[in-house]
Amino acid sequence: MRVLKALALAASVFVATPALAAGEAPAAPNAGFSFNALLGTFDRGAQQRGFQVYKEVCSACHGMRLMSYRNLLDIGLSESEARAIAASFQVTDGPNDEGAMFERPARLSDRFRSPFPNDQAARAGNNGALPPDLSVITKARHDGANYVRALLIGYRDPPPGVTVMDGMHYNEYFPGHQIAMPNVLNDGQVTYADGTNATVDQMARDVTTFLAWAAEPETERRRQMGVKILVFLAILGGLAYATKRKVWADVKH
Repeated sequence: MRVLKALALAASVFVATPALAAGEAPAAPNAGFSFNALLGTFDRGAQQRGFQVYKEVCSACHGMRLMSYRNLLDIGLSESEARAIAASFQVTDGPNDEGAMFERPARLSDRFRSPFPNDQAARAGNNGALPPDLSVITKARHDGANYVRALLIGYRDPPPGVTVMDGMHYNEYFPGHQIAMPNVLNDGQVTYADGTNATVDQMARDVTTFLAWAAEPETERRRQMGVKILVFLAILGGLAYATKRKVWADVKH
């Protein structure tokens, strides 16, 4: 259901705009994310850094309406840290006893606050382009995690002979190469608490890790359960075979 909702929101990744220039985008390079392996896991440090990039950079335009602040506990933040982050945002609640809506600090149970009250306001603030919700954005494109990371580092000067339309930006990995979202990452743009050097590639990898986890927060639990089931079936199969040999041991074949 979450994937279907995201697909309805994201006709294209990061900006709902048609491909405006001829030429196919190259395949996104394999970034070697640990979570893309068959039994891979998420790097908790990368998840936390990725949330910081989302909070300080991406959240100015992109919402994550399927995420709640309590979900931050799953990436290693303490309850007090998650509560403090939630309380730094004001959300609309109500009505109160007088029938009026009011603003209050967000709680752990609240969804991530949207940067815009509605789609019309979002378009008005982005030259007519609608920034898609990022809750499950890595599921909205083929090879989603690698594509999102490549898109974030794929801004280039347009090659000779290519004219970029007003309000658009050249991106090597975006279909058609012209995208309404500007280059939002610059070296040293955020200050990581763990001292990691905030290069463009590092921030792109970190925020992609966070977004990939947000799209499927149950990934690690599902994989762990799968391993347990396979081990159980292997043991059960061995016992069944041993029982069969025992039962039919005296029967001549």
